[in-house]
Amino acid sequence: MSDFNITVQSTNNENIVKFIANTFLTQAKSYEFKNIDEAKDSTLAQQLFYLPFVKTVYISQNFIAIEKYNIVTWEEVQEEVSEAIEEYLKSGQPVITNTVDSKKIPVTVYAETTPNPSVLKFVANKELVTGTFEFKSIDDTQHAPIAKALFNFPFVKEVFMSANYISVTKYNIAEWNEISMELREFIRSYIEDGNKLLEDAILTTKTASEKVENSSESILEKDLKDIDKEIIAILEEYVKPAVASDGGHIAFESFDENTKTVRVILQGACSGCPSSTVTLKNGIETMLKDMLQGRVQNVVAING
Repeated sequence: MSDFNITVQSTNNENIVKFIANTFLTQAKSYEFKNIDEAKDSTLAQQLFYLPFVKTVYISQNFIAIEKYNIVTWEEVQEEVSEAIEEYLKSGQPVITNTVDSKKIPVTVYAETTPNPSVLKFVANKELVTGTFEFKSIDDTQHAPIAKALFNFPFVKEVFMSANYISVTKYNIAEWNEISMELREFIRSYIEDGNKLLEDAILTTKTASEKVENSSESILEKDLKDIDKEIIAILEEYVKPAVASDGGHIAFESFDENTKTVRVILQGACSGCPSSTVTLKNGIETMLKDMLQGRVQNVVAING
């Protein structure tokens, strides 16, 4: 990809800004550099440390997060940093120079049950992706090699990826005790062999099956009402971590002030889960009612 583009995104920490690229900078690995000496494996990070206000550089998947010292504001310097990163990428130089040998780095993957009996969560000991990616069929996997490979198993119905795990939904033709070991070993070997998980094109493809869930920071920047922002903040802080631990994902879709109804999108293990209705009514709906003092009365789920 020669047409590089950098998008600047603020975070909840006023000293940290994310510079998001339309290309993958790393695959299934993240790097944090606290000074120029630590950045010996990244010429780009070294160049960024020449800027006197740069305190920490974090490189992961398709973004670079930079923590600054208080000597400047991001408004004063973020354009300069964005242009520097863009020019570096256009030069064709590698973002990370692997000075270590090419031996395989051991990867551990374990299987974890979810509340949805049709979904098993395969958890790796390293970050795999940033954001969320959902694939309903092999037709959706044009830019996701690992998902395409998983659909070659006849019992795989859907694939969901987020953070350090892959949730697999199966057809009823097989039981988990018959296939979980095979899937776990396949995923472990695939990652350990250094195979590409996702391709650059998935970052700009806007299909329903290849959507990347925006972070809370970018969502809150949208033209939303205060009540929308409060609902999103509650989902982010109290609901998403629990849902993610079960191999799923929840996202705010809309709020109808007239009916006081919140619509949320369920993905991964939560999508189609028999217990999701109970969770919505007894958990999320009750929480929103209490925390927003009656301004919310109902929660409706849409399967992603």
